[in-house]
Amino acid sequence: MAATIASPQSVPVIDATTVLSLLSVLILLVAAYALSVRFLPTTSTVRVRVLFIWHLFDALIHFFFEGSFLANCFLVYYSLPTTFSASTPRPTSPPLLLTPPDVFFLGQSDRLYGAAYGSGPFSRLWQEYAKADRRWGGVDLTVVSLELLTVGLGAPLALWICELLRRGEKGGNKRWFWMVVLATAELYGGFMTFAPEWLTGSPNLDTSNWMYLWFYLVFFNMLWVVFPLWVLYESYKAINSAMSQAEMVDLVNYLGKKDD
Repeated sequence: MAATIASPQSVPVIDATTVLSLLSVLILLVAAYALSVRFLPTTSTVRVRVLFIWHLFDALIHFFFEGSFLANCFLVYYSLPTTFSASTPRPTSPPLLLTPPDVFFLGQSDRLYGAAYGSGPFSRLWQEYAKADRRWGGVDLTVVSLELLTVGLGAPLALWICELLRRGEKGGNKRWFWMVVLATAELYGGFMTFAPEWLTGSPNLDTSNWMYLWFYLVFFNMLWVVFPLWVLYESYKAINSAMSQAEMVDLVNYLGKKDD
């Protein structure tokens, strides 16, 4: 984050929307833990329980939060007036023009889409996060494209991984393959979300106070870096161990046949 946009506030505004937004994240985490207690065998290891909680939390965040982001992008909009007068309604937030010149989301040249123009609870949630990264208040084509994959493919895959973990040994080693697929996708998605900002001097990021920088941008996004990297590490160990055991079985079978 080499450069940041200027902010008129030196400290974050912590209001009811801020508290409810953060509380909703905590509720999803608690729900993931509670469901792990409900569905995982009592003999499950700590590693399996953490993997289950992480992937279920991941799926819930994608479905409820990022799904609501897409809903705002496709369903919430401000109609640009064709004529102007004193009675012309104005958007509640400043216009967010995040598409290139003469490029219009969904081909609608007379509309501005995004959470910035909504008044519902999920619109307010994304208006809150947009204080740190304004792309989430409007329609950034890269972000929307990534979120379509995340919500449409990533979240269901995370749930499938939870089911494989619930099955235990019956889930087999294929669970590790799907964990590698999802973790790699999460890391790629994070890079593609922020690389355009880094390459252009971070024009949409506001790091002017500690909460926007360390809590919204760093903490929340680093979760989807640290845990996927850990998942890749655990998957590597598990796959390597399984391959070593298979090689040992092949060796024993070969020596057995040779003795015969």
